[in-house]
Amino acid sequence: MALGLAHGAPIAAEAPVTCRDLTHDGIDYTVCEVDAARADLRLFLADSSGKPWGHFAILDAALAERGKQLGFAMNAGMYHDDRSPVGHYREGGVEVMRVVPNAGPGNFGLLPNGVFCIRPGRADVIETQDFLALRPDCRDATQSGPMLVIDGELHPRFLPDSSSRYVRNGVGTSRDGTRAVFAISRETVTFHEFGRLFRDALDLPNALYFDGNISRLYAPGMGRRDPGFPMGPIVGVVVPE
Repeated sequence: MALGLAHGAPIAAEAPVTCRDLTHDGIDYTVCEVDAARADLRLFLADSSGKPWGHFAILDAALAERGKQLGFAMNAGMYHDDRSPVGHYREGGVEVMRVVPNAGPGNFGLLPNGVFCIRPGRADVIETQDFLALRPDCRDATQSGPMLVIDGELHPRFLPDSSSRYVRNGVGTSRDGTRAVFAISRETVTFHEFGRLFRDALDLPNALYFDGNISRLYAPGMGRRDPGFPMGPIVGVVVPE
């Protein structure tokens, strides 16, 4: 499905997104907090010809042609070699990939997984089975996994003494949907450590893992424009140029 840049709500003169570094349990992170009630928060996959954006700089240049730019961005879900989404993906009201409800190999299939859903005035992390039951009318949505925090509890498969450590990124949301916090570790972390960041330090009841090997952040206010391999889905806040 070829997608453009047309969707998105009007935005305030100053972008309602702030990024900062923090340390939790001796591990360094960068977090970007978005006021989902005000921000022009969107998902991006491909341009109008169907070519995946792939890189923050390419997407930012396309926005500049419309007098806008990225105030913040992050990779937003797992993808295949052709950069198509592994799980559910919806952009501007158009469904690109259906919801995948079943378990499977890899982190995505480590159930429960979840969906990051953007609606007018709010954004929510919703566990996949709840998402299928509720069927929220998401303007944009991306499915990933595993869930990091589920109703205030860590994913039941996370081990405190795990030896699996990667740079990881993900998102958590408040119960009222107005607060979306995106985080990326500045060093390798376990799932258990990363989940505790969202639950204990950020006080968020639900959080979703995006990825581990290709985790990247675009936060120009902090001098972060992480390079790397081409990405699939990207989440970002659009601001005036």
